[in-house]
Amino acid sequence: MTEITAAQVKELRETTGAGMLDCKKALVEANGNMNDAVDWLRKKGLATAAKKASRIAAEGLVSVYVEGNCGAIAEVNSETDFVAKNDIFQEYVADAAIVALKTAGEVCDMKTFQCPKCGKSFEERLTDMIAKIGENMNLRRAATLSVNNGVVASYIHSAAGANIGKIGVLVALESNADKTKLQELGKHIAMHVAASSPLFLNVDSVDPEAVAHEKSIFAEQAKASGKPENIIEKMVEGRIRKYYEEVVLEEQAFIMDPDKKIKQIIADAAKECGNDIKLAGYVRFKLGEGLQKKEEDFAAEVASQLNK
Repeated sequence: MTEITAAQVKELRETTGAGMLDCKKALVEANGNMNDAVDWLRKKGLATAAKKASRIAAEGLVSVYVEGNCGAIAEVNSETDFVAKNDIFQEYVADAAIVALKTAGEVCDMKTFQCPKCGKSFEERLTDMIAKIGENMNLRRAATLSVNNGVVASYIHSAAGANIGKIGVLVALESNADKTKLQELGKHIAMHVAASSPLFLNVDSVDPEAVAHEKSIFAEQAKASGKPENIIEKMVEGRIRKYYEEVVLEEQAFIMDPDKKIKQIIADAAKECGNDIKLAGYVRFKLGEGLQKKEEDFAAEVASQLNK
């Protein structure tokens, strides 16, 4: 029998909001597998979380840059928020998005890109900055978006300066409509993406395995209600529609007009402009997502300093 630790129980409780005893039982039933334990709790109606939330802990900044019909986004991490406020660091982060646009968002190519500012590679420039500031930093990731006709709009949330902040978003709109109006629409959608964090662009792009997984969870929950099979099927269909409204950008309620979905906002704008508008893509970077930072015990840290 797999030994279940208190740390596992604590993590599952934080992830699902279920009770301690239920979390321990779920882990026992799942032989310690965290994902299976979450599913077990959901099937019993004891948890509502669809997935484990990533603990966002890394410091640094995200940057965006748009030129013509192309846009780029990049993330550079630092150890402390103090360094993230450093002018030299902020300049490097802002330049990272510019370099990303020139290298199709490939981090390896970004590192070897020769900077006209200093005559060194972008990675060498980072190494020099680390030596000067005295803190480890990392060019973590980048991405680009482009359209044949239309615009790429950008948005920075929690801005620390021009085009740099904690959350960056790019939105691509394909259309022959007036670019000023497209930019306004694109920025509003980008602001929505920053707030709502969709997982998929449209229903067709949703991972079939993810849908099948959700259906199995909903079916188990519906069966527990004792309803007839035909009613269960309708309940599952309803839950899947709700799932789409939660994770699919086009199906989400627009934050500025919750009575309309994003796809309706775009359709209305297309009608007003007299041109088709296609939501071609989006990218959202939130600083540190998917990374874990070492949790410091402040009391222990003070004690260790006193004992030196």
